[in-house]
Amino acid sequence: MSSPSNRNDGNDLVKNSSLYREFQAEREEILKHKWIESEKAGFDIGFEHALTDWIIKHRSKWRRSRQR
Repeated sequence: MSSPSNRNDGNDLVKNSSLYREFQAEREEILKHKWIESEKAGFDIGFEHALTDWIIKHRSKWRRSRQR
């Protein structure tokens, strides 16, 4: 069984990985999109709807801009 310090080291490794940072950045964009679209609609559109909508409308452009 791993000690708490080993688990923290593993968590730090994951949180410092570029893949995790990309995931977090993408998640933040989806949450922003959810807020904006919910404000427009006048109600909470939900995460799944925001996720799908953001992927269809914005993901490819967002990823291209991140790669530059």
